[in-house]
Formats: sequence, C-alpha cells, structure tokens
Amino acid sequence: MTGGGYAEIKQRELMYRLMISQLFYDGHQQLAVTLSNLVKAHPACPPSDRLFTVVKYGLDVEEEITGTKQNTTESTIPGTGIDLEFTTDVQTISPEAALYETCYVTAHKGPCRAAAFHPSGKLIATGSEDASIKILDVERMLSKSATPAEIIAMETPQQAMENHPVIRTLYDHADEVTTLDFHPQHQILASAGKDFSIRFFEYSKPSVKKAYKSIQEATEVRCISFHPSGDYILVGTQHPTLRLYDVNTFQCFVARDPSHQHKGPITCAKWSPNANMYVTSSKDGDIKVWDGVGNVVINTFTKAHDGNEVCSVMFSRNGKYVLSSGKDSLVKLWELSTNRCLIMYTGAGATGKQEHRTQAVFNHTEDYILFPDEKTTSLCCWDSRNAERQRLLALGHNGAVRYIAHSPTGPAFITCSEDFRARFWYRKADSD
Repeated sequence: MTGGGYAEIKQRELMYRLMISQLFYDGHQQLAVTLSNLVKAHPACPPSDRLFTVVKYGLDVEEEITGTKQNTTESTIPGTGIDLEFTTDVQTISPEAALYETCYVTAHKGPCRAAAFHPSGKLIATGSEDASIKILDVERMLSKSATPAEIIAMETPQQAMENHPVIRTLYDHADEVTTLDFHPQHQILASAGKDFSIRFFEYSKPSVKKAYKSIQEATEVRCISFHPSGDYILVGTQHPTLRLYDVNTFQCFVARDPSHQHKGPITCAKWSPNANMYVTSSKDGDIKVWDGVGNVVINTFTKAHDGNEVCSVMFSRNGKYVLSSGKDSLVKLWELSTNRCLIMYTGAGATGKQEHRTQAVFNHTEDYILFPDEKTTSLCCWDSRNAERQRLLALGHNGAVRYIAHSPTGPAFITCSEDFRARFWYRKADSD
C-alpha cells in the first residue's frame, strides 16, 4: 500500500472517531455507540467538540480559496434568542430543564455560593464559604460521565490526574467567595468575597494558587461583572454606590450624580452584550439600567418586585430585555423600549418569600427560563415567550440552591448549594 493510501485510511479513521466524539458531546449517545460498534473504534472515544471546530475552520478556509461567502453565522449558539417583536410562534430547538441530568458533582468544605461559566462554555468556576475556588473542565466532566466505572478504576494515578475535571483549586481569599467572573479574552478569573477584596488569577499556569493582583474594597463585595472588552469591571458591594474599575490601572469611577445610586446593598450587576448598557439590582427593591459610556442611570424600575429584594438581573442577547428575579419568588421580563414588565413567570414552588437569594437565568438559546425553587429544591422551567410552565427537575441537593449558572453555548448548567456541593448538569441523551 502506498504511503498516501495509508495516510488516507488513518485520516478516515480519525474522521470517524471525531464523529463519534461529537455525537457523544452533543448528547446523541445511542448514535455514537452504534457508529462506534460499526467502525470498531478503539480505544473508546471521549465526548469532544473538536469536529465542530475543525468543520468551522475548514469552511473558513474553503471560503478563502473559492472566494464564496457561505451563509453561516459567527455565533455557535443555535437560535436567535428571545425577540418578542418578531417571534410569535417559535419552534424551540433546545431541551427543557427536565431533560438534563447530573454529569458530575464536586464538593467544597463549606456551602457553595458562587459559579461562573467561561464565555466559551468550556470552563466553570465555583466558589465557597470555605474561601476556596475550583475551576472545572466541561469536556472532562462529560468524558467522566460517559466512561464506565470499570474503565475509570483501571486508570493509573497519572491518567487519573490528567483526566480529573477539577483543573485548578485556588486559595487566596480570607473569607467566603461570593462572586466570580471569567475575563472575556484572557485566561484570567476574577473573584470577590466577604474579605473586602477582588482578586485576579492567571489560571493558565498549573502551579497558580494565589492571585497575581487584587483590589481592596471598603466593605463586602457582592457581585462583579467584566466589561465585554475585559478592560473594566463593575463591582457591587454592601455599600449602595456602584464602582467601575479600570482593570489595568485600578482607577475607580462612580456616577457623578449621587441621586442615581441605589439606596441599599447591590445584589447584581451585569453588562449588556454590546456594552452600551449595564443593569443593577439592589436590596432596596429597584432595578436600574445605566448608560454604559456615560455612567448615568437611564431608567429605574422602582419596587420591581413589589418592594422585595431583587436578587438577580441579566440582559437578553439582543439587549432588548432584562430578566429579573426577586425574593417574592417571581421572575419578570422587562422590555426596555417600553419601560414595562412584559411577562411574569409564576408558580415557582410554594408561594411566599424566599429566605435566600438565587437567580433566574436564560438557557443558551433563550427558549427557556430556569429558576431554582427554595422550598422543594427543584428547578422551575418556563417557556420564555409564553411563560408556560414546563416539568420540574429534582436537583438532588440536600440544601437550598444558592447559585445557578447556565452555559452560554450549550445545554449545560451548574447548581451550587448549601450542602457544600456543585452539580454539573447536561442534557440527557435519549429522552422522549
């Protein structure tokens, strides 16, 4: 056989292996197993998104060679997100929450209080009352869940270390870690907590345990949010005045008009995807929408949740809507062009006030809204466009879920609980 022919056979084998790995990664386990048996793939193929990446690069190269523009989008996220101006009867293309299952559980030495997904969806950070931070590799968690226990038992210590989903454990805070955010461009994780500090870690270095720089605040830090460029970071603390820091110089900016500030501790701050706005919520019960350049309030939803503490706020991908949750156990969708609550998502478990803060989040396609119910430790799920209740998902935690974060790129989310554990959830493979 010629060298070229042999190389082609090997490339074809690799192609089939990539196909099997991609099918596993996308949740099509039965198809992956069938193809694996047909082509006698050995060793077993772990879940991987590599084929999709290779195809994307291949299409870009083909475009350059042929000079033709393919009708592809920049984003790897399916769907266009929620837009109630144009979409009335949309076919949802993503799974509801009840179709997810736990793929991996990690434990801290204290209640788990914070989590964040990397913008690529490939990494997750979790933070705890025990002052530690863990960084987990999503692909390794999926691989672990797809590998039979007898195979895992045969791993050498070296293999076990190389395949372990927790890639970093960081210790530099002196008290509870309350909030986390990944830098959008660089391999940097920002964290903050009850020790009055914001810390920056270069997690690309395997030996890193301590932050390479930090900002000292005057009180407990409750929330942080990187500007989409990564050059600035919003900081909300126990104090009602919102801070905006230059990440490179640590210069601090605050709104020139004190009347624009909240009247209570800030609970959440988030940038819009195009950075022309940011939104904040507070214990004072208000939601404020700010001009991202002028640092001035352009809208206030007073007593957004009937005067109850507003726990979370976030923008939709198109920046037209803000999703909020409050201690009244309600979730609301606010339309910024008309300054009104457009949809209210009701029926999350027992009625009445929540004891703890939690979050309402969109799934990766914005077809669904997810919200952990404190009373039943289950996950509520609604159709984002018509507020239709979907099936509940039992979260399996032995304590209140204090934080939920959904992947920006795929059907995955993480829940953090008072039971010291963080659970990684992924779409079930073969469900009706």
